[in-house]
Amino acid sequence: MSTTTIGSGRTSTASGLDSVLDRANSAQAVVQRFLGRAGQPTLRVSLGLVFVVFGALKFIPGASPVEGLVSSTWNSLSFGIIGGYTALAVTATLEVLVGLTFITGVFLRIGLLALAATFVGIFSPLVFFTGELFTTAGPTLTAQYILKDVVLVAAAMVVGAVALKRPIGRR
Repeated sequence: MSTTTIGSGRTSTASGLDSVLDRANSAQAVVQRFLGRAGQPTLRVSLGLVFVVFGALKFIPGASPVEGLVSSTWNSLSFGIIGGYTALAVTATLEVLVGLTFITGVFLRIGLLALAATFVGIFSPLVFFTGELFTTAGPTLTAQYILKDVVLVAAAMVVGAVALKRPIGRR
């Protein structure tokens, strides 16, 4: 057995260090199991809350900072058929529906499909309104608001991967 002199002048044996490392590894395993069990459901519910809150704001005129953007995007996507409050109401309904499926876990696959459609709408302004969203100084605040949704896409991918493990059918 080897010994090492430590700062206090005491000697430490390799087996003592191994014991500390074993306890640290055991503690790490406990934390990893907890994160493995709780992480994905927490991510799913928190993603759902984000969609419920941001969707609900769109039902209230003047409450959402992206009202004009939502209306303009729907106007572009629908070739001028949908705009104004109708665009906000449709977007709000879709986002709240997605959020509720994520929070409850009920009809989650349908929520994931609706979320995919929502992301098309969320990122469309980057294509339709590039000149308005990016200036010589960089992305505008609205562009930054859109670009941060890349994190939501990543979170949705994790939720989707877990949700789609189960076969489709009755429980």
